Amino acid sequence: MIRILFFFAIVLFPLYINAQFADTIRNKKFITNAQLVSVGYTNILDTYLSQEKYTGIELRYISHTIREHEGSPWSRLLMHQGSLSSVESRSGDGHEFGGMYTFTYGLHYNWKFLSGKLTIRAGGQADVNIGFLYNTRNSNNLAQFRLGLNISPSAAMAYRFRIGKHWSALNYDISVPLLGIRFSPNYGQSYYEIFNKGNYDHNVVPTTIVSTPSLWQLLTFDFTLHKTTFRLGYLGDFEQAKVNHLKYHNYSNTFVIGIVRQFNLTKIIP
Repeated sequence: MIRILFFFAIVLFPLYINAQFADTIRNKKFITNAQLVSVGYTNILDTYLSQEKYTGIELRYISHTIREHEGSPWSRLLMHQGSLSSVESRSGDGHEFGGMYTFTYGLHYNWKFLSGKLTIRAGGQADVNIGFLYNTRNSNNLAQFRLGLNISPSAAMAYRFRIGKHWSALNYDISVPLLGIRFSPNYGQSYYEIFNKGNYDHNVVPTTIVSTPSLWQLLTFDFTLHKTTFRLGYLGDFEQAKVNHLKYHNYSNTFVIGIVRQFNLTKIIP
């Protein structure tokens, strides 16, 4: 009898362990991360610094991450963007240098069609940006400081298909700022008056789609070569604002190239 019980114990114990282990698996995550660099043409106008439009080159780095959970229709977007621009006036005797960092957090609901090949996301996101614009020709207003927050409805589409043995994808992302808040000096007001004298003059400005009609869109194509997935595409970032009797725009059209990586993470709870 003891031998029989011992035999069943040996046979059943591994099955029990496997069942317990299967029950501990939770929160399987799917992460898609793209590390991108874009370069292209930009057009900048800031009437606080100059009435002239300045054109030139923009270089931008983008980290674009989508996080999904198994069994959940929701996904999260985390994006970092850092850009540098060098522009000049039409006459060539004036130059401006700018920089901007933007962090984006988005939450989207996902719909899947065509047996999972087509994914459509829709939701909203918050964008926080900080930057500067420096004019080399000015003697009074040398630079403009930028700080703002935007709430934007956003959407995305991803269509996966095969080319030979590998999967490829066509992606499109779009967002339009709806509401926000931004820092801006008033017309004729210097930064010395704001920060040294403490003269507040409507410098924290609520914004809407009327005062800041803007658009951000990214169209890309993913393809695989030698087990590495590359991403090529176009980025159009068109930002406009009219606050405190000052006008600003930054129109960027850039070419995008980078690498895409996918991870599956499984959290195991003992």
